[in-house]
This record gives sequence, C-alpha cells and structure tokens, in this order.
Amino acid sequence: MKKKSKIDKYTDQEALDFHNSGKSGKIEIHSSKPMTTKRDLALAYSPGVAAPVKVIAKNPDAAYDYTAKGNLIAVISNGSAILGLGNLGALAAKPVMEGKAVLFKRFADVDAIDLEIDSSDPNEIINCISKLGKSFGGINLEDIASPNCFIIEKKLREILDIPIFHDDQHGTAIITLAALINALDICGKSFKNIKIVVNGAGASAIACTNLFKNSGVPNQNITMLDRKGVIYRGRDNLDQWKLEHAIDTKIRTLEEAMEGADVFLGLSTKNILSKDMVKKMAKKPIIFACANPDPEIVPEDVDEVRDDAIVATGRSDYPNQVNNLIGFPYIFRGALDVRAKTINEEMKVAAAHAIASLAREDVPDEVVAAMGGERPHYGKEYIIPSTFDPRLISVIPVAVAKAAIKSGVARKEITDFETYEDQLKQRLDPSVSIMQGINSLIKKTQKRVIFAEGEDENTLKAAVAFKNSKLGIPILVAKEERAKERLHEIGLDENYELEITNSTDKVKREKYTQFLYNKCKRDGLLERDCDRLIRNDRVIWGACMIACGDADAMVTGNTRRYSETLDKIRTVVDPRPDEILFGLNMMVSKGQTVFIADTTVHEFPSAEQLAKIAMSSARVAKLFGFDPKVAFLSHSTFGIPKTERTKHVRDAVKILQNKSVNFKFDGEMQPDVALNKNYKELYPFSEIVGDANVLIMPAIHSAAISIKLMKTLGGAKIIGPFLVGLDLPIEIAPLRSSTNDIINLASVAAYSSEIIDYKKN
Repeated sequence: MKKKSKIDKYTDQEALDFHNSGKSGKIEIHSSKPMTTKRDLALAYSPGVAAPVKVIAKNPDAAYDYTAKGNLIAVISNGSAILGLGNLGALAAKPVMEGKAVLFKRFADVDAIDLEIDSSDPNEIINCISKLGKSFGGINLEDIASPNCFIIEKKLREILDIPIFHDDQHGTAIITLAALINALDICGKSFKNIKIVVNGAGASAIACTNLFKNSGVPNQNITMLDRKGVIYRGRDNLDQWKLEHAIDTKIRTLEEAMEGADVFLGLSTKNILSKDMVKKMAKKPIIFACANPDPEIVPEDVDEVRDDAIVATGRSDYPNQVNNLIGFPYIFRGALDVRAKTINEEMKVAAAHAIASLAREDVPDEVVAAMGGERPHYGKEYIIPSTFDPRLISVIPVAVAKAAIKSGVARKEITDFETYEDQLKQRLDPSVSIMQGINSLIKKTQKRVIFAEGEDENTLKAAVAFKNSKLGIPILVAKEERAKERLHEIGLDENYELEITNSTDKVKREKYTQFLYNKCKRDGLLERDCDRLIRNDRVIWGACMIACGDADAMVTGNTRRYSETLDKIRTVVDPRPDEILFGLNMMVSKGQTVFIADTTVHEFPSAEQLAKIAMSSARVAKLFGFDPKVAFLSHSTFGIPKTERTKHVRDAVKILQNKSVNFKFDGEMQPDVALNKNYKELYPFSEIVGDANVLIMPAIHSAAISIKLMKTLGGAKIIGPFLVGLDLPIEIAPLRSSTNDIINLASVAAYSSEIIDYKKN
C-alpha cells in the first residue's frame, strides 16, 4: 500500500491574512546597489546612467552586463485558466503570478515580476508582450487557456530572441518525461515499443505527447482522448493541435484504449480511470494520474488490482509527485546563465534526463536531512526527486546550459562547469532546506507541543497553522471561553478542535504542584507557593506538563520579556548536565547562514563561559547539517587594538586550544574579518577568516543589538533564538514575535524532543 496522509488544509482567512500581513502581496523590489550618497544617486541615474545607455545603444547584448535583464523573468497571464478555478480575469490571476515569481526567487534565485494582461485576444496579448520583451531575459507564460496558449507562445518564439516558456505545457511535460524515463527503466521497457494512453487534450497533455514522440515513441502508439473520446483521423471539429495527434484506429472509448496499454497519462478529471481498466493494462503498467487535486485514480485503488504497477500523481501526499516546481526555476536558471535565445527541445530533453538521473543517484545525508530523515531509494516509489532536494539547483541548470551551448542558442559560453556548479549551490538559502527537513521529520512523529500563551492572537494563529500543516498536536494553555472568543476573532469557528488545558484540571494541578514542590522545597518554596505558581502562571504550568510527561515540547514568550519568561522556566527546569544555558540565533542574509551566540542569557560571559558557548553552538550547528567554523568576535582583530574588554575573548580561544574539540575556531576578530573573504590575504594563517558560520559574541548587548539591527534594517531572516542547554525542549519567542516566528520555534522544540535524549520525570 502506498503511503498517504491527509492533504494540509488552510482556511481562507489564514490565506488572506498571509497575503495581507505587513506589506500587501508577496513581492517587493530592492536596489542591488547602494543608494546612500549624492554620488550613488548620480551614478545610478543622471549623469552616470548615460554611460551604459550609450554602450547598449551600440551593442544591445550589453544590456545583459549593465542591467538586470540577464536575471529577470516576466511571469505573464491573462487569467483565462487560473489553477483549477477557470477564467476569472487578469486581476484575479495576480496572486498566482506573484506566487510564481516568489518560487523563481526561492528555488533558483531568479528575479521575476508578474504582468497581468487584460485581454482575451491572442493578437493583443502577443503585441503587448512583444513590445515589452526586450526588458526581460525570459518570459514565463502561465494560466492561459488553450488554444490561445499555443498561438501566443508560437508567435512570440518567432518574434523575440529570449526564452518563451508556457509552464503549463512544457514544465509538466519535462517532469513527466523524467518520470517516464525512470519508470520504463525500472519496468524494463523501451520508448520504441510502449503503448501510451493520454487522457486529456489540453496544453499539458499535448506538450507531454510531443515530448514523448521526440523521445522515440511512435505516433501510432499514442492514443489521446478528450471529453468526446478518442482523437482519431476523420473525427469532426478537431483543431490543428489535436489533429496532429489523431491516429488511424477503430477504438473510441477510454475503456477500449486501456486494453494492453503500458502507460496511462491522465491530465483530465478525477476518478475517470476504473480498477477494471487498470486490470486490462499490460504487465508492469505505468500510471500517471495527474489531475489535481484529485487524480484519475488513487494509488490505493491501483494497489487493490495490481501489485506490479508504478503510480505517480500530482499530489505531495503520495510517492512520485509530478510537480512543475522541480523544473521551471532551474530550467530558466540555466537558460539565463548562458543568455539563451530560446528554450528548445534539446534543453527540455536535457532537463528531463538530468532530473531522471538525479533520482538514480544515492541520496546524500544533506538531502536526507532536507527530506525529514527519509533516505529514498530508486525504485517504484521513487522515480523523480523530491521538490526540496537541494541538489536540483546544481544539476538541472548545468544540463540546460550545456544543451543550449551545444545546440547553438547560447549567447554566452561557460568554460568551467565545476565553478558554475559551485556558484549555483551558493545561490540557495540553506535555512529553507533546514526548516523543511525539520518539518518533514516532525510531521511523522506528531509531537504534543504546548503553546503557552494560548489567548494571544499570534500564538493562537501559530497553533492553528501548526495543526493545519500537520506539524504536530498543539495544546493551548488558556481559558476555554477566552480561547473560543479569540478563535472567532481570527475567523475560525469557535468550536474549532484544539486541545485546551488550564489549572481547572484538578488532577493535573495536584500532580504538577507535587512535582514542583519536590523539586523546589529546598529552595525555600512551600507547597502552597508551588500551588499558587501552578494555578497562576501558564509558563510554569506548561513546563510542568512536559516534565511530567503530559506533553513533548513547548513554545512560550511573545507576551512578556524574554528574561522574565526564562526565569519562570528555570524554576521548573535545570540546565542539561555539563551544558551552559544560552540563546543561539540562526541568521540568513544574502544566501549566507550564520549562527550567533549568546543573544539572550549571559550579560558579560567569562572566558570559560564563551568557550562552553562555542562548543555547544558547534554541536547545534552540526545538528542542523553545518560544518561549524567558529569565530570569536570582538572590536579588535588578533590583538589589535588590545584592551581589557577583549581579554576574555582572547582567553576563550586559549581555553579551546587546550581542549580536544572537533571543529575549527579562531579569534578574536572583527565581524567583517570573520565573514568577508577579502581579508584572507591579510590573515593567511587563519582557516576561519572570511569563512565563519558560527559567531560567538563578546557580550549579550553586542549580540542582541546586532541581531535586531540586521533583522530590522538589514532585511536578514532570523530564526530563533534557540534556547540551548535546557534539560527540556522549550523555546522562548521574543516579545511580539510574528506567527511564522512562533511556528518555527514550535517546530524546533518538537524536533529537539525527537533527536535529543532529555531526562523527564
């Protein structure tokens, strides 16, 4: 039986809040050059801009050197076929196109801007895009109904000398071909001899069929059906695109076509393929049921009648998801990097073969981490890579770029592909794969996670999202009546199913009071003092729940200061043996990830404390899949200038030098020396200079100030702070954290409860 879980569900209000939080929408524009001084402005605009203008006027290809054209895609739709919603118009398509632009950036570091054209006339659309085409390095067409999508793409490819790619056609076709290559390999079948049934005759189906034929499937071996049945020669009212795939046959129905078929490709509607039809297929059948959200047949039904079938769907809750996201960002990445004039058949086939080959490779540890601890193996349930496989960025663009160069459509040569591959890897934000891996793991373990401030709006939203995303089981510490009111206020039914706990539970109250008294009676607390704490403080209650085994993890904070929350937790929980308690933030800026400590606990740590913080930080960095390179930061670098305020940093380095540690470290050094590779020439004796990814701050004020400045003014993404060294999986959200911040900390707490051996009562 194929693995299946429920699809993640999100309320309309959650989706609306997501799109409306902070700045409206999902994209914004940042300058890639400094715009600080009068000189900056003069160079960026007048008179400095005149120089590249004149160069481009003489040589149009120079636009790739002096403008953003070479990394800029236009995502264009007229809203005539939005997802599965139909023709809702150009403006309604904007959220989808913005989403596509975000995916380009997230997965392949391609800048994209959405354009919605308010027209159903293909000639108007062609004219509009053709006049704008020179602004972009490529055009991604999306959600345009057929047959106009064919007309528009074909004409634009004739007019413009940049890649034109209708993803609903070619993206689907490329991924499907990759899946078919591997499915045939596993089944021991050949493109030249297979019989294929394609149910559906829209843009995706026709593009898939074209690519199958280009890969060696004979025309007569593919039977295509639309809503009226088999597309055969002599049938009335066939447009030119369907006519290309009409064959001489007496077969008229899907049931007849499935007799002896090797492959079924469905891009049509749910439940159209029956078990009886599957029974009639050839040995080792291949079934791609790709209708969304419900496939033509669910894998469970196939399993009931065939044990030799390979099944793929468009859904993430089954193995073998046929997902365009595996293709389009990386295909454009490779095309842009060689300044391709088009995306031709050679490039599409190269992409498909690269994807197929990747699934056959042994999966390395970093990919296992990104996939939540599962190590897939090439076979019936793993014929295409995961959407979150971080190797995609370094494999597909290389194949596409090589094919573009070989087929003569590249304007730019790449001579050193090893260097190019390394550059591609550096484009991705590593933190995304980290959180994806964490979330994939905790979805399997379903930890019980306490959200202590259960009546706070952001905490409540985080708990709801945590549950809806199937990350675990949230438990609110709240008054039931107030929690229901707040649920109603955020747009949910007040009877929405969430577990709520509080001190009205007399059995738990007595249990936790006794636990706390036994722990604290020699610290001056009487039993009645413990009872009062249990009754009146949500953090104390939640921490006791974990200590007594009634929950697995907790996220708290957000409504009071961090230090105040930490004091409450320390009443219940001790540090782990031989560990130091401190705060560690993960910061991502411009694709670079660094860990920063201590941001929350020690005001002015001693040399011994700094050394311990460094050792624990390195341990945590390894848990997240990083090779720790630790820099002890200061306002001085290797003793210049030497002051008393830097002595504890120098001494911490000496302490580590006398210990046997399994990570690289150095210091003291200024932050730019630690992070900027340009300083390597000045300090060639250090392995850490310019290459640090764990930064140990000299004091809490420098750590906290740096983090908040980078987050507020520098636009860095901050995950954390993680509370390291505590003997229970509890995370503290800083005052007024966002819903996403709280969700991330809840996920990390759940993850910690799974991978760390905590000693509970």
